Amino acid sequence: MGGDAEGYDERRRDWRRAREFGSFLAALRNARGMTLREVEEATHKKVSNAYVSQLENGRVLQPSPDVLHTLSKAYETPYAKLMERAGYVVPDGKQAATFATEELTAEEEAELLEYLAWIRQKRKK
Repeated sequence: MGGDAEGYDERRRDWRRAREFGSFLAALRNARGMTLREVEEATHKKVSNAYVSQLENGRVLQPSPDVLHTLSKAYETPYAKLMERAGYVVPDGKQAATFATEELTAEEEAELLEYLAWIRQKRKK
């Protein structure tokens, strides 16, 4: 019996988080003065206006990281922020290379960050 109650409480928390995340997404969209269709266009139709509506209304428990990444670009919002608000665990601090197959040393991470800063600076010129 206790397991059922715990499961019910967990589902309620999940749905509450989904509604809160949906409100957050709606606020981001509204702050940018975008319609649902404009979001769909901004994502190159990778995320439909109907799906954005479902997200905003808390009808999706946990959107995929791909969807969140696409929306982060459309809303010009940090991807990690959307991941965290959607309920994903986000590591603290900077991530130098998420594609690394091994644990990076502090020196390797610093070098990668330095290289990334150089690339970004070069791009601005």
